[in-house]
Amino acid sequence: MRLRRERPPIRVERGERLLADAVAEEGHLGGTRDALYLLRTRGTGALGLEETIRIPWEEVQAADWDQESSTLRVSEVGSWGEVRPEHRFTLDEPGLLLQLVRERVTASVILQRHVPVDGRRGVRVIARRAPSGHHPVVWIYEYDEGVDPADPAVQAAAADALEAARADVGPE
Repeated sequence: MRLRRERPPIRVERGERLLADAVAEEGHLGGTRDALYLLRTRGTGALGLEETIRIPWEEVQAADWDQESSTLRVSEVGSWGEVRPEHRFTLDEPGLLLQLVRERVTASVILQRHVPVDGRRGVRVIARRAPSGHHPVVWIYEYDEGVDPADPAVQAAAADALEAARADVGPE
């Protein structure tokens, strides 16, 4: 006799289907082809409110798994100089979710190019696209520690790198 698995409590957007999920101490996580979903309960008891956060894969900056502590850390793409939103979850049984996270984040990166501006330090130009292809390519700069984005030489190098990268990617 085959036991039926209980349906995860995560509600996904219309047209999406949950491909993998996992229960964490902090809530429930799930992933579709297009996004990572985080379901958390704020408060306790009858006053607890459920909050669902949807993070499109192209907006996931990094997802790091610490096997020793069974912790998944997900940081979102942010703006330079601002704190990036970060989410931590303790997962006893991550199942297929870790594979899905790795695959989807990697698939969203079209191009990544590092351009040195001061020795080895420089700026990275990254092109990301939603897996569905329904959204335009998003271009992101990441600056190495010690590189000042306000420096005119850095800005010129970043602009040149972006122009070259756009030419390599072609029409968006």
